Amino acid sequence: MNYFKSFLFFLFICCLSLKMNAQNITVDASKTAEELVKNILINSSCIDIGSVNATGNPASSGNSYAYFSSATSSFPFPGGIVLSTSPSSSAAGPFNQSKSEGQTNKDWIGDPDLEKALNTSKSTQATVLEFDFVALTNSISFNYIFASNEYQTYFPCKYSDGFAFLIKEAGTSEEYKNLAVLPNTTTSVSSTTVHSIISTVTSGGQTFEGCAAINEEYFNGYNNGNSPINYAGQTVVMNAQTTVVPNKTYHLKLVIADDATGQYNSAVFIEAGSFASKIDFGRDKTIANNNPACFSEITPLDTQLDNTKYTFKWSKEDASNNFVAITSETGSVLNVTATGNYKVEATLTGTTCISTGQIMIEYAPEIMSTNTNLLQCDDDTDGITIFNLTKVDNIIKNNVSSILNKGYYESLTDAQTKANPILNPEKYSNKVPDQIVYARIENQYDCFTIVEVTLKVSNSTIPDQNPIATCDADENQDGLYQFNLSTEVTPQISAGLPTGLVFNYYINTNDALSEANALPNIFKNTTAFSQIIYVKATNGADCFDITPITLIVNTFDPPNFQDEIKYLCKGEEITLSVETGFASYLWNTGSTDSSITVNTSGDYSVVVTDTNGCEKTKKFKVILSEPAFITEAVIKDFSGIDNSVLIKYTGVGSYEFSLDGTIFQEDPLFNNVKPGIYNAIARDKNGCGLSNSYLLYVLDYPRFFTPNGDGYNDLWLITNIDQLPDCRIFIFDRYGKLLKQMNQNSDGWNGVFNGQQLPADDYWFTLEFADGRTIKGHFSLKR
Repeated sequence: MNYFKSFLFFLFICCLSLKMNAQNITVDASKTAEELVKNILINSSCIDIGSVNATGNPASSGNSYAYFSSATSSFPFPGGIVLSTSPSSSAAGPFNQSKSEGQTNKDWIGDPDLEKALNTSKSTQATVLEFDFVALTNSISFNYIFASNEYQTYFPCKYSDGFAFLIKEAGTSEEYKNLAVLPNTTTSVSSTTVHSIISTVTSGGQTFEGCAAINEEYFNGYNNGNSPINYAGQTVVMNAQTTVVPNKTYHLKLVIADDATGQYNSAVFIEAGSFASKIDFGRDKTIANNNPACFSEITPLDTQLDNTKYTFKWSKEDASNNFVAITSETGSVLNVTATGNYKVEATLTGTTCISTGQIMIEYAPEIMSTNTNLLQCDDDTDGITIFNLTKVDNIIKNNVSSILNKGYYESLTDAQTKANPILNPEKYSNKVPDQIVYARIENQYDCFTIVEVTLKVSNSTIPDQNPIATCDADENQDGLYQFNLSTEVTPQISAGLPTGLVFNYYINTNDALSEANALPNIFKNTTAFSQIIYVKATNGADCFDITPITLIVNTFDPPNFQDEIKYLCKGEEITLSVETGFASYLWNTGSTDSSITVNTSGDYSVVVTDTNGCEKTKKFKVILSEPAFITEAVIKDFSGIDNSVLIKYTGVGSYEFSLDGTIFQEDPLFNNVKPGIYNAIARDKNGCGLSNSYLLYVLDYPRFFTPNGDGYNDLWLITNIDQLPDCRIFIFDRYGKLLKQMNQNSDGWNGVFNGQQLPADDYWFTLEFADGRTIKGHFSLKR
């Protein structure tokens, strides 16, 4: 029983192995180079093959060029030719990453033609399949897939093996052309030019930067252990094609080589039977390809084949996707005038060679255009003037933004050939009256149509205009002031004219004709007092008329018209007045006289107007004033030279003050006041009178006295003390002995104590007032 189980397991493994092998391509390296080209690659009686040659792996491990079959695998090609940088047998899958590095064969050299075509450094392990051929039509093409073990880790960011399909005319020294390029480019197909995004890789302690995806749409993806081929990644099915000259001999060299390391091998798979000679009409002329045929044009499909040697069958695809013969067309050229998918089959007389060609033709929509007139004004009535042709840019193309203006031309032929465009269409002087110029407009596909623009002179007129005046309303009456052209000028000009006109203003007629240097809407004249400017009225793109208009700036600067300040005494009234003789007066009180009488303070103004309607404003500020009333005097006395008087008062006026009624000062504080009796008074500086008189006393004590009987300064006393409230005076010697006591009515001290004259010395006193205020000081007795 165990034996039977073992047998079943062995049988399962064998079947699984067979199944797995059946999912890979098979490789047959026994085919000769001639068999590979004539029996596998090319299956057409329209191509004559010359000499065939192949070189590759010099080792005994097998050719590096071979036939392959997809067998039951999912490989896109049923069969074909494989060219590799290792023995071709290693191309069969599945992908084995552990052995993907490959081995280097130092005896297997590279290819200089490949290096030159790809502009690369030294190549190694090159495989070449090359042959001469003659095509009977004007195009050849074939399909291929590039696969490589370089599609691993970060390698596509830096490394790729190289391959190329090189073609040139046989027997010549001309440069090879590489057909293995990305569509519509000259970029060679390789793992560095076709890959998805590559992430940064860290390996062996080193970090290798990744890179962005490039041409990812041509990358089919990475392979794994189920891949039918033994390569890490591959491209999608690519097509190599080129135009050729029928019946000319060409040399085609299919070559692939490893880079200088010889590691991580690559291969190119070429589809069997895909090498075909076709009739090439170029890319489909479609909107998707951005190259449709132009509306109403004839699109010739030229096979470039000899009518005497070929018979032609033309057809067009119908709505059911079936090609229906165009029985009326049998020549080598079909002139197409309608959208459709067209096909031709050309049979070489007396042979089985049938060449085919196919192309899709779409027609771009018609470019809608409008012939138009452009009216310009003529400043000298000779019919010759300056036109801004660009003003009809949108009119001629019916305001379709996607249509492009491609210039104006003086002749139809120049417009059709885009020759000699008018270089300055914004300032074009017509050559003759009613001249026609030609505009070329194009769509995004370079299709064009020609539009006629007739240059005419406007016969409309704007009536002569009265001057428009304004007043110089700034402080500098220099005759320069601003005009609001749209509100001050346009209403007068537009009166009686057709609605819809647009008005612009210019310094001179040349600017108006060319619409250059238009004046701003708020325009300040540049010539004082009077200046002529020009208004251009336009109706859409057309000029209606150009006419001059005079701008006048009137000045008004009456003399002695400065603002004033007036003072009004309380309870009185004053008159505010300006000169007579102005055209009108308007006070802010509503009065229209030249003067007004007011009895309240405040701000008053009068606007006077001259005969031109210009205004000037004079302002009066009326300030209330009145006599002051002195309420108090703050006296600092008994201080010698520091005696002072501060007058306190009430009142709304502006005052000056005096202690003697003669000398006045603005400050109510008087310093250095000598002892004495004063009558303080305040005077209103605005002429509203004097205040009440305020009696005050400034006291001080003498600093010495000389009681020597000469009748002068014999007594020590405080002058005017009798005018003060009750007080007592005590006099002491230096030892504090009381020598004399007096009151405000005493006659003074004569320097005698107890009938004895006291010696010359310093003595002290204390002055005590009834309100508790005390003043102390000292004085000298001199003998």
